[in-house]
Amino acid sequence: MATQLDNALEAIMGELTKEGQPFVTVPFDRDGVEMPTFAGAPPTLAHYFAHFCNEHKDVPFLVDGDLRLTFGDTYAAAVCVAEGLVKHHGVEKGDRIGIAARNSANWMIAYMGIIMAGGCATLLNGFWVGEELAYGVRLAECKIVLADVGRAKRLEGTDHSAKLILIDHNAPSEGLSSIWAQPADLQSSVAMQVLGQIGPDDIATILYTSGSTGNSKGAWSDHRGVVNGVMNYVAQSAMAKILLESQGQDVSAQPCALIAVPLFHVTGEIPLFLQSYAIARKLVLMPKWDAEEALRLMESEKVTYFVGVPLMSYEMATHPDREKYDLSSCKSFAAGGAPRPVEHVTKIKKAFPEGFPLLGYGLTETNAVGCGNFNENYLAKPGSTGRPSRPLVDLAILDDDGNKLEQGAIGEVCIRSVANFRGYWNNDEATRDAFTDDRYFRTGDLGYLDEDEYLFIVDRKKDIIIRGGENISCIEVEDAIYAHDDIAECSVFGLPDERMGEVPAAVIRVKEGRDPMSAAQMREFLLSHTAPFKVPLEEHIFPVADVLPRLGTQKIDKKTLRAEYTEKLASA
Repeated sequence: MATQLDNALEAIMGELTKEGQPFVTVPFDRDGVEMPTFAGAPPTLAHYFAHFCNEHKDVPFLVDGDLRLTFGDTYAAAVCVAEGLVKHHGVEKGDRIGIAARNSANWMIAYMGIIMAGGCATLLNGFWVGEELAYGVRLAECKIVLADVGRAKRLEGTDHSAKLILIDHNAPSEGLSSIWAQPADLQSSVAMQVLGQIGPDDIATILYTSGSTGNSKGAWSDHRGVVNGVMNYVAQSAMAKILLESQGQDVSAQPCALIAVPLFHVTGEIPLFLQSYAIARKLVLMPKWDAEEALRLMESEKVTYFVGVPLMSYEMATHPDREKYDLSSCKSFAAGGAPRPVEHVTKIKKAFPEGFPLLGYGLTETNAVGCGNFNENYLAKPGSTGRPSRPLVDLAILDDDGNKLEQGAIGEVCIRSVANFRGYWNNDEATRDAFTDDRYFRTGDLGYLDEDEYLFIVDRKKDIIIRGGENISCIEVEDAIYAHDDIAECSVFGLPDERMGEVPAAVIRVKEGRDPMSAAQMREFLLSHTAPFKVPLEEHIFPVADVLPRLGTQKIDKKTLRAEYTEKLASA
C-alpha cells in the first residue's frame, strides 16, 4: 500500500510536470522507441553551463581548501580553458579529451572547458595504475589527456598516443596555465562560437565501467542523454524542496554538498557535480576521504546534503568524536553504488536525527538515473532501492528473452530512458548485448518489484564485486593473477565485509613442479600490475594444492568457493 509520503511526492511531481510547468515532458523518438524528454532542457551541456552560471553568477559555488569561486568565476575560468584547448592544442568538435586527476576545482573547470570547446569529456579512473590508465586512453582514442603529477607519473613509459598535458590543483589560472588563453571578450570567445556548433546528438562524455568481461568498457553519451539525466535529478530536488516547504521547514538557505566521491564516477558527475548548476548548490571538496574531516567541513560550511558510498555516512555516524560537530543543517545522507546493510540505516538516522538516510540506484550506463528511496519510506523499506525516478524512468523486470515478468517475480532489472548511454566506444557487440530490442538497458542486476512498485535487488548476473561502491571485475583480477607464470588456476570472488560491504578474495593454485606461492608473494605481484583497491588483502588470498571444484560445464565452481570461504571467514 502506498505511504502518505508516496502519495505526497506523486502529487507534487504531477504538478511539476503539467503543461506550462518547469518539468513538462514531450515525446522523443530514440532508436524507434518513444521516450519522454524535458521540453525545456538546454540542448547541450555547454548551453546548460552558460545559462545557469549566468543566472547564479554571484552565488558561491566551489570551495576547495582556501580557494573560493562563484558560478561566474568558474564559468570565466572555463571560458579560458576552452579558448586554450582550441587555440593552443587544436581541439576540434568530438575530440576525446581525458581527465586523469584527483578531485579539485580545476578538475571541474577542465571538464567544463572540454565541453565548451566542443570536446568529449573522457573521465579516466583516477585510481587506476599506469597500464590501466593507458588502456583507457587507447580505448577512447584520446587526443589529449589532462593529468595531474601523480597520474602523469603513472602513465610514464606506457603505450598510448595521446598528448599528455600537466595540470595542477592551485588557483585555476596557475594550475590550468598549460591550457589557458584569455579571449578578447566573451562574445568572440571559442565558448560562445561552440554554442552554435554542437547539438543534443553530439557526443558529450565517456565514462568507464567494470562489467563481467574483464577490461573496462567506455560508455559514451550524447548531450541529450546527459542533460536529461541531470534534469531528472533537478526535478527530484524540486519535488523534495516543495515537500519540505509544505511541512513548514525553512529551505531558504543555499543548498550545499560535500564532494567525497570521485568525480570520474557517475554519482559524482551527474547528481552531485552537474546538478549543482541548476539548483545553485555550493560544493565543498575534500581531496581524500576522512570521516572526521568530513564532519568538520560539514559543520563549518553548513552542508545540507551528503552523498557517498554506504560506508561513508556509516563511518561518520559511528565516529567516536561525532558529538563534537553540529550537523543539524544536513537533511539528507544519501548513498549509492551499493546497498546499505539494514542496520546501517537505523544507526545513521539515530546519529543524525535532523536528517534522513536516502538511497539511490543508477548505473554508469543510465547516467545515474534509476530509483530513489526517501526518508520515512527508506526507514520502512531499508532493503529496497525505492521507486523508479519520475518523470523519465521506465523500469521493467525482464526474463532472458526480454519478456516482462509479473509483479513479485525475480528477473533482470532493466531501465529505459532518454538518459541512457548511447553505446560502448568501439564495441558494437557489447552495445548490442546491453539493450533489448525495445531499448531497455540490461543492468545485470536481478530483482523484483513489490506491490508498491519498490525495487528490491536480490543478486547480480554480472561477475563483479562492489567494494565500498567501487566495482571490481572478478575476471579482470583473475587475468592479473594468471599473468604470473607459476599460476595454474585461480578464482576471484567477493567476501562479505562489515565496513566495505564486500572485499575481493582469491583462491590460487600453482602449476605442478613450481615452488609454492604465499599469499604475500601474490599480493606483491598484483600490486605492481593492478590498482590497489582491486587487490585482495593477504588474509583473503588462499593458496591451495588441490584442483579447484568444477561445475558440469567444467567451469570453476565460484559459488561453492565463495560459500566455503565465507563460512571459514565467519568461523575465524
